[in-house]
Amino acid sequence: MLHVALYQPIIPQNVGNIARTCVGMNAHLHIIGPTIVDLSDKAVKRAGLDYWDDLTLTQHESPQAFFKWVNHSGGGIYAVTKFATTRFDAPPYRDGGIFLFGSEREGLPPDVHARFDEEHKIAIPIPGAVRSYNLGNAVAITLAAAMSKAELWPDTWAPKAGHIGINTFGPNI
Repeated sequence: MLHVALYQPIIPQNVGNIARTCVGMNAHLHIIGPTIVDLSDKAVKRAGLDYWDDLTLTQHESPQAFFKWVNHSGGGIYAVTKFATTRFDAPPYRDGGIFLFGSEREGLPPDVHARFDEEHKIAIPIPGAVRSYNLGNAVAITLAAAMSKAELWPDTWAPKAGHIGINTFGPNI
């Protein structure tokens, strides 16, 4: 199982989107506090996050508590940052790997950057004219690449049950 760690996230919709990705990819989500995002049962139910019960979630009250856990986890940790020189799809990821993402507004602070050597700082290239990727998209891109490298995708799978929607706006849209 891979681990996604969000450093003091501030946008509830991003946390919900990332949680859904973690459930879908069987990843463990870590929220590093303090955070203003309300993760109480009442808030989660009000937001309609029907997959929340399937989420493997750990809340760390502080960065110090998170890094104490990391030191005992045995997994390799990578800081995901646009300032890295190693591409996100280059490292030899393995089961148990940890990916640390900064907050939406601030990214990762300098003291956290200083904990990582260049091999353990990874970036998703931005060839287009945007400053950065949305946090939820960056998590999905990184997690999918890591799952492939660590060979964690199931060998066999079947499409999910359901139906194909019908375009109710007509054929010209």
